[in-house]
Amino acid sequence: MARKAHRTGGYPGADPLGFHPEDRRDAARRSRIEVLFDEQIMLGSLFGEFDANLVQIENRLGVFIAARGNRVVIEGTQDDVARARQVLTAMHERMLSGQVMDAGVIESLIGMSNEPVLEGIITGDAKGPPVAIRTRRKTIVPRTAMQADYMRALASRDIIFALGPAGTGKTYVAVAQAVSQLITGSVQRLILSRPAVEAGERLGFLPGDMKEKVDPYLRPLYDALYDCLPAEQVERRIASGEIEIAPIAFMRGRTLADAFIILDEAQNTTREQMKMFLTRFGQNSRMVVCGDPRQVDIPGGVNASGLADAVTRLEGVEGINVTRFAASDVVRHPIVGRIVEAYEGEGAA
Repeated sequence: MARKAHRTGGYPGADPLGFHPEDRRDAARRSRIEVLFDEQIMLGSLFGEFDANLVQIENRLGVFIAARGNRVVIEGTQDDVARARQVLTAMHERMLSGQVMDAGVIESLIGMSNEPVLEGIITGDAKGPPVAIRTRRKTIVPRTAMQADYMRALASRDIIFALGPAGTGKTYVAVAQAVSQLITGSVQRLILSRPAVEAGERLGFLPGDMKEKVDPYLRPLYDALYDCLPAEQVERRIASGEIEIAPIAFMRGRTLADAFIILDEAQNTTREQMKMFLTRFGQNSRMVVCGDPRQVDIPGGVNASGLADAVTRLEGVEGINVTRFAASDVVRHPIVGRIVEAYEGEGAA
């Protein structure tokens, strides 16, 4: 039930906190709670311009929210009220840590509010401290419960397979973790790779030298890097060899020690390429293999994919983690998740 822009002053005939009398029907099934925030200077950003953030929560969870000063009252069904309170508290905690609120972050928190781990992600729980990755340009926090598990695996496992649809943060979060470890000196090099395979197109011969030919295939990796490091640092580290971005064919014959290694679009590797890549693993290294098994662009489809073959062989092996994302973990615009679900439903039919 979509609502118009929220107003802290309330509705005509409303009670002092702004609830319309008609909103109190079915009172026996409804719940009402109050939330108090101490840092009043942050409330404008927390609520959003014209209380747009509160409106977003109202529309998505079917609750009514009234704010006056640092006092927020939430009314609705018991479960929805509890979720709304959790979302508001999580927004406040993230703002305290320096994160900027926008519609995408709020949407992800609303999605996570169904998960029992949201509070632990924000404040820390039995699994460890709050989950976050800090880079020079920003602090990345998980937007879904699966992303939280993925971040924990990135910090502790040797080889991680990240499987799932586009928009779930598989590559972006891995690049952020790699940059964080490069900054702290945990690794000496960052190596980013992906197969140079066209997505259902035939682009013909590309002009330029080798770098100019392969760079278009590696553009998503550059984009993630520039989001985590200032541009001049990216260029300097690439020039010095601290950051290497290359197609998978350039990995043959090497041993990659003291490095954080990421293979993107791994579903487009052959079995032979995947075996070659995995066996490059060296001392004090970490390797992340990202891909969507449903989006194979090499001849033969899934049956020829080195990613599917590797997961089948290696899942359960000590030191190896497999994280599987679903359409519900998509953190781009909400419509992307619905598109993914529609196509996955078609594939399953």
